[in-house]
Amino acid sequence: MLADKGYSWKAARSRLPPTRAFWHMLRNTRFLLSVGLVSIIILLWRSMSPVASEVQRFYCWGPAKSPMHMSPNENAEWHAHLSTPVIFNHHKPVEVNAVVHHVDLNPIESTPMSRQNKEHVLLLTPLRDAAPYLPKHFDLLVQLTYPHHLIDLAFLIGDSTDDTMAVLGRELDRIQNSAEAFRSVTIVEKNFGVTLSQNVEDRHAFAAQGPRRKAMGRARNYLLSAALKPEHSWVYWRDVDIVDSPSRIIEDFTAHDVDILVPNIWFHKYEEVHGKMVDIEGRFDYNSWQESPEGLKLASTLDKDVVLAEGYHEYKTNRKPMAKMGDWRQDTDERIPLDGIGGVNIMVKADVHRSGINFPCYAFENQAETEGFAKMAKRAGYGVWGLPNYVVWHIDTAEKPGNA
Repeated sequence: MLADKGYSWKAARSRLPPTRAFWHMLRNTRFLLSVGLVSIIILLWRSMSPVASEVQRFYCWGPAKSPMHMSPNENAEWHAHLSTPVIFNHHKPVEVNAVVHHVDLNPIESTPMSRQNKEHVLLLTPLRDAAPYLPKHFDLLVQLTYPHHLIDLAFLIGDSTDDTMAVLGRELDRIQNSAEAFRSVTIVEKNFGVTLSQNVEDRHAFAAQGPRRKAMGRARNYLLSAALKPEHSWVYWRDVDIVDSPSRIIEDFTAHDVDILVPNIWFHKYEEVHGKMVDIEGRFDYNSWQESPEGLKLASTLDKDVVLAEGYHEYKTNRKPMAKMGDWRQDTDERIPLDGIGGVNIMVKADVHRSGINFPCYAFENQAETEGFAKMAKRAGYGVWGLPNYVVWHIDTAEKPGNA
């Protein structure tokens, strides 16, 4: 043994050749652990150096204070740098569990080519004690040449004491079960507490005009709000007591491509003259008129809640009623601007109503209902027009002379 001969391991190792000593050192456990430890330290340092440099590049935006103590301007400056980008995947479908009705009004237009463009028309008729007039009303509706599958009918029955509902149901059953059926029918019931008699003298008396016009304005607005749908391009207001009108009236009116349009309203009756029955023509609706300086001056002196009723001697307005203009034998396309309109027959672009132009049930510029509707529309920048030579015939109400 080396110990017996006076040798030690260190002395023997010093005698090893250099190459063998080197390989012996590489196999040494302590050396390998030392190399591994140094390598880990170097790798960790190299990986942390970029992070440290990046951290040093950032600095605080905004004041060095709590957000609770920031001023509004400091808070806005701080949050201006906190916007988080949102990445949308437009190719991934969105599933909505709740029922959502999407309404796109952009394609809905009111054009002169309404028939060719298959634009929908909403035909509205307010009813009160109207049973005697309904059969004739539907006879005229059936004669309309505008495609019936593009027309929706809507009625409001209010404060009736006769069998208006029963007669309406009978007539709808007759029409809707025929080849002339319309696209849809809506019936709205709403009483407004109106007790005024339907007698002509009571209904057209001067004292009744303010309350009557306000109640009629409410009725029209209720009917409009219940019946107007997104697909409607035109709204056609038509009273139930019309006795004759051109069958192409919808096409004729939409062809003018104006916001609001009314015809002239006349009446005719048969009387015996010298033993012969004579057809007597008369001018009926004095609510369609052009404003006058005297009318504006009068309105400026009235209380804002007073409703002017045109066609009565109590108020001298000197307005120009369309009823005193025109003749059905002349050019029916002649058009004039109006400031007030009657409600017997009105064609309105649906967007006018959608924009909030309705029938005021209060005094608007000292007018109510249809005349207030015209005033409101003109205030909003819409055009209001009349056709003095295009006549729609109203039932003769046998009024006593003296009002107009």
